[in-house]
Amino acid sequence: MKRAFDIAISATALIVLLPVLAILALVVRWRLGNPVLFRQVRPGLHAKPFTMLKFRSMRDARDASGAPLPDHLRLTPFGRFLRSTSLDELPELWNVLVGEMSLVGPRPLLMEYVPLYSSEQARRHEVRPGVTGWAQVNGRNAISWQEKFALDVWYVDNRSFWLDLKIIAMTLGRVLKRSGISADGEATMPKFTGGQQE
Repeated sequence: MKRAFDIAISATALIVLLPVLAILALVVRWRLGNPVLFRQVRPGLHAKPFTMLKFRSMRDARDASGAPLPDHLRLTPFGRFLRSTSLDELPELWNVLVGEMSLVGPRPLLMEYVPLYSSEQARRHEVRPGVTGWAQVNGRNAISWQEKFALDVWYVDNRSFWLDLKIIAMTLGRVLKRSGISADGEATMPKFTGGQQE
């Protein structure tokens, strides 16, 4: 039922939102330049790598040595708007449609984090990663890594179709409130370095 629901909703949303996606793509190109889409390899089900799609939200600004500037220096007001409204996440509907993601599940993090997880934290990969998830509606980036992973594993153990519907409804409320966008003093979240990091 979950996979059928994912296909039905993502396919419908991509068709209905096509004009919105086209307008956003044009604005991103105008404000931030090419490429319009941000593509990054993330761990999926069983930590299998896949390429996640998002609308670009940062400038390609670099220092004198050619290294990218910190996130808070590359994130423009327009980029912050995209992130706070979650509009940058809309291309992930394609990842859902093709089966790399689900509408609801633990958010796909960075590949470099995978070897840093404890055996309990790694259980977040027992399900497909989601566009939204239990951790996202219970603090998002404003909670610690340990709290986030505990919420992810709780979802793995308690997932159901009705819980997914509840999370989707709660997500709409969080997007309207634009809450939990970033951790204190960070553009998004500090890097996870393993262990019992808060």
